[in-house]
Amino acid sequence: MDSEGGPVRRMARGARRLWGTGAYVVALVVTACWLAGQPAAERARFVRHNSSNVHHIDVGKWWTLFTSGLVVDGVPVVVGIGAVAAVLGCAEWRWGTARALGVFLYGHLAATLLTEGTLWVAHATRVLHVPTRARDVGISYGLVTTGACLLALAGGRLRRHALPLLAVALAVACAVDQALADAGHLISVGLGVLAAGTPWLRDRAAAHSGRVAAPRWR
Repeated sequence: MDSEGGPVRRMARGARRLWGTGAYVVALVVTACWLAGQPAAERARFVRHNSSNVHHIDVGKWWTLFTSGLVVDGVPVVVGIGAVAAVLGCAEWRWGTARALGVFLYGHLAATLLTEGTLWVAHATRVLHVPTRARDVGISYGLVTTGACLLALAGGRLRRHALPLLAVALAVACAVDQALADAGHLISVGLGVLAAGTPWLRDRAAAHSGRVAAPRWR
């Protein structure tokens, strides 16, 4: 009985421990399946109305800051959802649900506000002519922030080499494509490193790994 129940109990404990990741993955899957069943015009309308762009900030549709994170964009849906499951799941396993979801949401919101907010200021002050109804949906800001935070809190070579490589790769993409999303990804790396320097995460990560807390990022 124990040999049969053991794996089942472990799976149940794992599911309870990763319920935040599971809920978000389900939301992404449901949204993706619904969009896949819609005509192209309806898909475009949905993305347009849920983009966190200058126009929606200007008219007070702040809820798009959240709903924009329900759409996988820029990569195949399976790849995007798989990346969320892996990165957010790892973070939730190591830090707990509140911290993992908090970092993901912080990265998504902060990077969006820093990019689209900058464009909104430029538009409001008429310093530059900027696109006001740009397509801006996706999971990548929260994903990159969470991944960078995981790397910053990791020990040894992973922190020394993987994090700089990620930053360099995203910087090259930003320089080549010169797209707003690429700038947002680079910002997200910095947001992840900043989050890793907080006691709220640093001490929790150290307790999970059984090591002394890493020094503060300066």
